[in-house]
Parts: sequence; structure tokens; C-alpha cells
Amino acid sequence: MEIAVSIGLLALGLIVVGDSWRIGASWAEDGPQAGYFPFYIGMIICIISLINLIKAFKTTADESFVSTKALGLVLTVLLPTIVYVGLIQWLGIYLASTLFIAAFMWRLGGYGLAMIAPIAIGVSALFFIMFEIWFTVPLPKGPLEAMLSLA
Repeated sequence: MEIAVSIGLLALGLIVVGDSWRIGASWAEDGPQAGYFPFYIGMIICIISLINLIKAFKTTADESFVSTKALGLVLTVLLPTIVYVGLIQWLGIYLASTLFIAAFMWRLGGYGLAMIAPIAIGVSALFFIMFEIWFTVPLPKGPLEAMLSLA
């Protein structure tokens, strides 16, 4: 697995380096060109990926990449997050976030409804105020916001 990740990151780094070089990766009279900083970030990614690739070939894998218990913990967070991202387009970010926070508090935290409801609703309300009112950055809205004339 380490080898596959290293090769994937090396390919990503090479794409960044190549595209940065194409748009200009040097220093011009008026300062750095558009690809200057991405070029060096891509180079760092390539170098680190090569180091990891060499290390991966030198070591022997006597143990599995991840234990069953650790994979279960990762999936406990990953699967609800995938569902959350999928629900944003239908429910809007605020309702989806409220449900996401509530589900995590109930399932992983073991909290009751008296604790879950004000926190989940409060966090989403705070994000609504912060993004929609203070920053005036519109985020994806769903049917609830439309019903409340907030969309």
C-alpha cells in the first residue's frame, strides 16, 4: 500500500511540476510567475514521494497495513462523512450538518437528545450566521432554508 501511495503522490507531484513549468515557474521582473510556488511545492512532493518509495522497497511487510479494529474505527468516521457529503446537495449544508453532528453525538458520544439538540442546532445556526450574514458567503441550501425564506 505504501508503494501505491508513493507512486500516486509522485505522479501528482510530476503533474504539478509540469503544469507549473508550462505556465511559468521562474522569477520575472515583476516578481514570481504564476507557477513559481506550485513548482517548488510539486518538487517537494516528488522528492518526499521518492524517499517514501525507496523506504517502502527496503522494508519488509511482516504485519498488515491496518488492523481490523483500526479499520473499523476509520470506517466509523468515513462512512457517515460520505453520507453527509451526499446529503448536502439535497438537504443543504445546514440541515445535513445538524444531522451529522447529532448522529456523531448519539452514536459515538452516547449523549441524549437533551444534549444533542441544542448543540447540533446551535452549531449549524452559528455557521449560518457566520457564513451567510457576517461573511456573506452563500453555502448550499436545501428545502428547509427555502421553507423558512432563508434561501
